[in-house]
Amino acid sequence: MDKNRRNWIKAGASAAVGSMLMGQNLSQAQTANNGQQALVVTPLPGKIGMRLATARLGNSSVSTVIVVLDDGRVVDLKSEAQRQNMTLGFDASSMLALVASGNAGFAQVKAVVDRAAQQSGLPNVSQTTLMSPIPRPDRNIYCVGWNYLDHFEEGKNARADKAVQKLPDHPVFFTKATHTMNGPFDPIPHDITNSNTTDWEAELAVVIGQRGRNIPEDKAMDYVFGYAAYNDTTSREVQQKRHGGQWFKGKSLDGHGPMGPWIVTAAGVQLDDVRVICRVNGVEKQNASYKQMYFKIPRIIAELSRGMTLEPGDIIATGTPSGVGFARTPPEFLKPGDLLETEITGVGIIRNPIRSEV
Repeated sequence: MDKNRRNWIKAGASAAVGSMLMGQNLSQAQTANNGQQALVVTPLPGKIGMRLATARLGNSSVSTVIVVLDDGRVVDLKSEAQRQNMTLGFDASSMLALVASGNAGFAQVKAVVDRAAQQSGLPNVSQTTLMSPIPRPDRNIYCVGWNYLDHFEEGKNARADKAVQKLPDHPVFFTKATHTMNGPFDPIPHDITNSNTTDWEAELAVVIGQRGRNIPEDKAMDYVFGYAAYNDTTSREVQQKRHGGQWFKGKSLDGHGPMGPWIVTAAGVQLDDVRVICRVNGVEKQNASYKQMYFKIPRIIAELSRGMTLEPGDIIATGTPSGVGFARTPPEFLKPGDLLETEITGVGIIRNPIRSEV
């Protein structure tokens, strides 16, 4: 195991994003193609950690990995490395390549950002189109079901399958297909001819930073690269009433997994202060603390990796709190024209309009 990995993310990013930056709140409009509301860049706690995003700059059709600074400026790793005559050891257009590059790659990111942050003329985040941080995952997104007690209880009577009446002793795992991945401000497709029961599930996503198998619980956090906001958008009818009641298809419709707006590296997030919040058209539907999770991240990683290898860039959605639509009286579901907002405090906010495909 690469024991120094997490230390790099802690200490190296501090120099890159801490002493060099203005450290002021800045609201910038994320208007590319979708007229989204203002994108708020909030300084990271203690000025440590990095915001790593995948974006298109200006009118470019080519995506690249950027670092979003506390003052709203962005560092394009590829172009900045070229300007600084530095040869990167990873493909700077790929977040997966950066994550997999380990300590050496992260040290290069630190060096590029250290120098770039001192110059004027850097573009602003408002001049970018933010994509999912990992637009094309190599593998399915891992998900944890029933990880908040209130969510498990609220769904007992509403679920079509009544077989499970007691919270399992181990985390419940399922996966979402890779084509569910969607950008932080992109529309979520809605096809009424397939189902009119699209539901929200705000979640904290964990990005794995290094390969591991049979990871001990007390070492699990060393394998965390960072965190992002995620929504496990779900078609309830497909999930619960079709295909034998198994979850995969109902969780795996195209575009039903927006993520972003960036990955905040592990040191930049104080988990005990994190809240998972969902709003629909500005109305709060979910709001819970990380501390309310039944299985915390170390336990999730330890159990998921038992006999099964996790790879750099793997995504784990850690579960949703109570307040989902299908368990309400009467049930509530997303409809075309709605705006779904997912906020992870200290990490970021994503906003996805619901768009009809019919």
